[in-house]
Amino acid sequence: MNLIFAGTPEFAVPALEALLDAGHTILTVYTQPDRPAGRGRKLGMSAVKEFAGRRGLRVHQPATLRSESEAETLRALKPDALIVIAYGLLLPKPILSIPQYGCINVHASLLPRWRGAAPIQRAIEAGDDITGVTVMQMDAGLDTGAMLALANTPIHAHDTAASLHDRLAEIGAPLLVSTLARLVRGDITPQAQDNTHATYATKLKKEETRIDWNADAALIARRIRAFNPWPVAHTTIEGQPLRLWHASLLDATTATQPPGTLLGADARGVQVQCGRGVVCLTQLQSEGGKVLDAQAFLNGRPLPAGTRLGT
Repeated sequence: MNLIFAGTPEFAVPALEALLDAGHTILTVYTQPDRPAGRGRKLGMSAVKEFAGRRGLRVHQPATLRSESEAETLRALKPDALIVIAYGLLLPKPILSIPQYGCINVHASLLPRWRGAAPIQRAIEAGDDITGVTVMQMDAGLDTGAMLALANTPIHAHDTAASLHDRLAEIGAPLLVSTLARLVRGDITPQAQDNTHATYATKLKKEETRIDWNADAALIARRIRAFNPWPVAHTTIEGQPLRLWHASLLDATTATQPPGTLLGADARGVQVQCGRGVVCLTQLQSEGGKVLDAQAFLNGRPLPAGTRLGT
């Protein structure tokens, strides 16, 4: 097929590579404009742009697709389909009807659950046992289009948003390739989503990453893993910032000390009393330091029982 590919972050790269390896022609790669990044605030390319450059693909980076000139540019390319994966720009209604096979999206959840911006993180935070990838025919709504194919994967107790992200990206790539083949053969019947079961994965905000130790330990552990690698959960220790990268549930019910109290610390992790239950912090980072496992962290900073986290 002659395709246009629209994507921006690393999540989209495996699918773009799989399309090329399957013999599809990528007419143009659309990706977000370069953004300032890092301490020097230098302009940085998206992961998709970097990959496209290595493969010699043409790249287009409009700030918006709402102009008639952008629609004309797309029409002139005469794509069979427009593949959209975490692109970050809305596709206006006139563009949706340009490709022969429409605009096809790969979304990191089992729709209609977790429509929206942060499906991976919200699935972990909510304690879902399973998630997956949906290949969808796009319409004018937010992740509301008819489903073409699904593939699922369990959410493990140790999963972070980073590990689940990578697994879903690898699942989504071959699913997209096989879906396109079936679409051309005409052996797919699109399935409408059941809107009564829809949930929305709201965009992550830094304000929600401060850990409230009054919450249940199970929820705290899930939030810490859901916010890894961004925006990263945090608390304070003796007035200094402490970032929390990984945690597990140690006890779901016991409450013997005030929330935020350290009950013990050893190679297994730092055990913290929560409003209900105990969480075990297994990867931590002091301000200006490296991300360390519990043993390495404690080698540089012993944490005696009774120390309080948070305010």
